[in-house]
Amino acid sequence: MTGTTRRASAALDASIWKITAVAVLGSLLAQLDATIVNVSLSSLAQDLHSTLSTIQWVTSGYLLALTFVLPLNGWLIDRIGGKALYLWCFSLFTLSSALCGLAWSAQSLIGFRLLQGVSGGLLAPMAQMMMKRAAGDQFTRIAGYAAFPVLLGPLLGPVIAGAILHYASWRWLFLVNLPVGVLALVLAWCFLPDDREERQPRELDWPGLLLLSPGLAAMLLGAERIAQPVGPAAVALGAALLAAFVFVEKRKPGRALIELRQFRSRAFSVAAVAQFLSNGVMFAGQMLIPLYLIQACGQSPATMGWMLAPLGLGMMVSFPSLGFLTARFGSRAVAVGGALLALLATLALVWLAHRELTLFVLVPALFLRGMGQGAVGLPAVSVAYAAVERRDLPMATTTLNIAQRLGGPTLTTLCAVFLGWMLNVHAVHASVNAWANALLLLAALHALTAVAALGLPARTDAPRSR
Repeated sequence: MTGTTRRASAALDASIWKITAVAVLGSLLAQLDATIVNVSLSSLAQDLHSTLSTIQWVTSGYLLALTFVLPLNGWLIDRIGGKALYLWCFSLFTLSSALCGLAWSAQSLIGFRLLQGVSGGLLAPMAQMMMKRAAGDQFTRIAGYAAFPVLLGPLLGPVIAGAILHYASWRWLFLVNLPVGVLALVLAWCFLPDDREERQPRELDWPGLLLLSPGLAAMLLGAERIAQPVGPAAVALGAALLAAFVFVEKRKPGRALIELRQFRSRAFSVAAVAQFLSNGVMFAGQMLIPLYLIQACGQSPATMGWMLAPLGLGMMVSFPSLGFLTARFGSRAVAVGGALLALLATLALVWLAHRELTLFVLVPALFLRGMGQGAVGLPAVSVAYAAVERRDLPMATTTLNIAQRLGGPTLTTLCAVFLGWMLNVHAVHASVNAWANALLLLAALHALTAVAALGLPARTDAPRSR
């Protein structure tokens, strides 16, 4: 390598880290904000004189707004450019955070959270796309380090929320975003490259949008309320709208809201399935394991929070090493190995459910499960991005994020329904261990994730730049 080439490589590395810092700040703020609000619903309901069934729309409304706007990600980037879209999204997110802090009722807070969801929903896929454009074949290594601070969100969220609610008004749950948002805007303006030359303006596919966005929102809303009469009806409506979307989009290649021809690539299709399962199993475990510790083991919510810390620590340990591991062993080996490690750790939890709770088993099992979970998602994303051309990255980012977001509520609902059924059976047949069987289902989903990861290519080729 010549001296000039080495200097160019060093300059590229510096620019990658600057872009990554901006992307991480956006993802961290969105993740931290969601976590803080999720653990503060009871306080919000009390202070705003509302019921929990009403105030929960502070989170559900955010999710639905996020889902509705997500299909617009690729079209917006092609229309105005990635840097401009990121600046607009962060400006709107910061403004809506201020409005949430000034809300005068539960209804006004829900309305402002809808506005926040519209902007926040695009921050995560934007962060992925910006890092991929900048890092190229170094994406897995860079994303591994970038995910490290983002993983602090679920760990710090409850602590920050508790401190704010103890010493100040709930309004500071949202107002705390303002200085971080201003800092992020300044850094984005200074560090993000001007990508106006990469724009590919095209007309918005209105029929596709009016089918896909409501379809996704109905599926997620129905999954969240599957035990209520409206749940199955919403899921059926969502499935019908998504089927109609596929039927319509197949008839207009090149002009579709989402290019279904991406799925002609086996690597991209398998990676999308792996993302769906990986994200779904992660969220299903976040529902099932805390319930097990509280209801079956009699732990308090505060104690349970500390018991779950090894899970997050395991993910934080695995992420920075993913670049080295995929370069050494390949994407398929790392993803399969991670899924199998999570499977074995979950089987240890099944074994524990048949006995008295002991930290000597729980702590290492959760730590290893976190390490395994952390090793599946990023290699799958890297494979998917390597299967598309650079100009198609905005569309690929949108597709992968939709698959990922659908996995969480789908598998969480499956595990919740199965657990409820097992608890009813347990009430009749005392010999049935409902919690062990529910955790066994979670282990089976990890095994299914490993099977899906086996379909990934052994190596990730450098992305094409045409």
